[in-house]
Amino acid sequence: MTSLTPAAHATGADCSLTTLPVSGPTGTATVSGQLCTPAGANPDTVQLLVHGGTYNRAYWDLPGVPESYSYQRTMAREGRATFAVDRLGTGASSHPLSLPMLISVEARSMHEVVQHLRAGRVGGTAYRKVVIVGHSVGSGIVALEAATYRDVDGVVLSGMTHMPAVPVLALGAALGLQPAFLDDVLARLGSDPLYFTTRPGARAGLFYAMGDADQAVVNADEATKDQVSVPGMGTVAVFGIVLPTTLGITVPVFQAVGSEDVLFCGLLALRDCSNANSLRAQEAPYYAPEAQLQTYVLPGAGHSLGLHRNAEDYRAATRAWLSSKFGM
Repeated sequence: MTSLTPAAHATGADCSLTTLPVSGPTGTATVSGQLCTPAGANPDTVQLLVHGGTYNRAYWDLPGVPESYSYQRTMAREGRATFAVDRLGTGASSHPLSLPMLISVEARSMHEVVQHLRAGRVGGTAYRKVVIVGHSVGSGIVALEAATYRDVDGVVLSGMTHMPAVPVLALGAALGLQPAFLDDVLARLGSDPLYFTTRPGARAGLFYAMGDADQAVVNADEATKDQVSVPGMGTVAVFGIVLPTTLGITVPVFQAVGSEDVLFCGLLALRDCSNANSLRAQEAPYYAPEAQLQTYVLPGAGHSLGLHRNAEDYRAATRAWLSSKFGM
């Protein structure tokens, strides 16, 4: 059953919450998400937004900060519909045991959400085109979903390359993560030992380039942080990011990173993220010709590029790509 609950309303955007049935690792589960459409209209194309690890759908519409940071509301103001989900294990979605929460389970659940969108079970519109959009760990899930099920019209990957900074990731995991049940806020979710979150204060160093970020945004990010399955994150890293899963994508792909992303760019990552052309030259071997890979680098931004001061430049580049490929 699909249920709709009113959510916050902003000028230019009509937003509502939806709950959908999907397959979990051991049975039926539910995925919750927020649909935002242009006020008074609902286009026939939608972006399905899939957040990264230790995030939930708030990444795409962060509360308590200016609306200019919201991917969903700025897209709605420009006439585009988005559906931002809480991945399984996060937010208002079902919270299965962490151990079986592998990338295949996550990709299957997103495939089922795509089918719900096409069938009109979200907001009453049977969407003719679906573009699936990922961030970080979510990009790995998105890549496997698109390559396996081939049910989407386009793919946007952000906050990832195929050559991550493994030493930085390892050090960040060791020093920046802790079991979620030890966190003052997330302890309420239970005692599953393999759900992890970031330690207090760690998000600035891991996810932001503070020269291009506001502390108030980092604080709001900290207040809405979530958990991630360690087994799931591991399989996403291997099978969704490092291995060339993206070779199976046969629809147009837009790949965006922040130039100062310490997790995926720079010397230790073996990736030059100084400009889009350099990034494309390095990433193109991981994509089929049908992907028509287009890359974008947001200057000065860190890993969570959508929450930096100049994030509108990244969203504008995404909109330009959407218009060029899909007329949306």
